Amino acid sequence: MPVPIDWLSGLLEMMPVRGHLDLRCFYGAPWRLDLPSSEAGEIPYHAIVGGSAIFENPAGGPRHHLEAGDILVLLHGGAHILHDGSGASPSPAKNRANLNLTFSENAGTGERLDMMCGRFVLSPTHDRLLRDYLPPVLIVRAAERSAAAARPGTEAQVAGLVGLMRSESAIETLGGHAMLDALSTAMFTLTLRLASELEEAPVGLLALAGNPRLAPALAALFREPERPWSLPELARLCNMSRATLARHFQNKLGRSAADLLLDIRMTLAANKLKKSGASTAAVAEEVGYQSEAAFQRAFKQRMGITPAQWRRTEHAMAE
Repeated sequence: MPVPIDWLSGLLEMMPVRGHLDLRCFYGAPWRLDLPSSEAGEIPYHAIVGGSAIFENPAGGPRHHLEAGDILVLLHGGAHILHDGSGASPSPAKNRANLNLTFSENAGTGERLDMMCGRFVLSPTHDRLLRDYLPPVLIVRAAERSAAAARPGTEAQVAGLVGLMRSESAIETLGGHAMLDALSTAMFTLTLRLASELEEAPVGLLALAGNPRLAPALAALFREPERPWSLPELARLCNMSRATLARHFQNKLGRSAADLLLDIRMTLAANKLKKSGASTAAVAEEVGYQSEAAFQRAFKQRMGITPAQWRRTEHAMAE
């Protein structure tokens, strides 16, 4: 009998994320980083270990002041700017390669920044559940410098993880690169967990997960996506009327429960078509479709190609 899992574990099981720590920056003000849009399937992150930074979106929007203990994740991978806020011409930076990591340093003499920069990587074809259901910019605030200063729970775990990454990146030791990547991968999960626990969780899946009344419906959709869930059934799980549930989903998720269920099913189907030799009809049944034709239509609508074309493309890429 399968072990029940929570929605976040279910999400990451469907679309595994691999973390990489690429750069540790030691800058004195003035400094500035103009970073381009990421490659498809890559999500950049920045963890402020010491000092502070200003985050800006070149396309517009509010500026954000980041301090030690903050983690910035750009789930849509857009271009962004980080700087010290002075407006002065930045001091040029030079990169220095260590055994497991690259260090970037400048000759600035102002306030010092210590920042770890990396990326989370997933299959570009599996990013719909992230890009459509999570905010484009996510900032979580753990404790400054140490887990001892954090509140018990996820905040302390995030602070402890960043502290371990900080110490691991500072030394040249056996297995260091693998350790930093593994810790970066864990950071993705902990960052989403911490965001879901915020008093006002960001819109999307995190807002649903952060609402105790709606969490049962979210868990059910991820736990049994093959089941023909109806709105009244989900509403009963949450002890509310179907109209109230529908309104909450639209307000917090920006989409209906049916939309979310469809995207979960299509992600599962894409995995099964890629990894197994099962027929399209068998995959359709596994993800909750009694009609192969209905599955074919839904898959093409969401993925842009037919299941057969998807399978051929993925197999060709694997060769």
